[in-house]
Amino acid sequence: MTVLIDQPIWPAHDTVWAHIVSDASLSELHEFAASAGVPRRSFDLDHYDVPARLWTELVERGAQPVSVREFVRRLEASGLRVPQRDR
Repeated sequence: MTVLIDQPIWPAHDTVWAHIVSDASLSELHEFAASAGVPRRSFDLDHYDVPARLWTELVERGAQPVSVREFVRRLEASGLRVPQRDR
């Protein structure tokens, strides 16, 4: 299992956000998020939105930091990507 995390560069709600995904399965992603205390309501079809304040903790828990480009490439390769138009 590899949980990936991009950089917290997405502004909203007075902070910036990162995303976490799994390159293997949604169940692994949900398990990782739950173990880190990320609420299920943060899940958006193929990823979790996570505030910048959690970034270091998630990396310490095993999330692999990658560039946004790598993040999207690996999510698409996993077959778990939900295209924007389907959202």
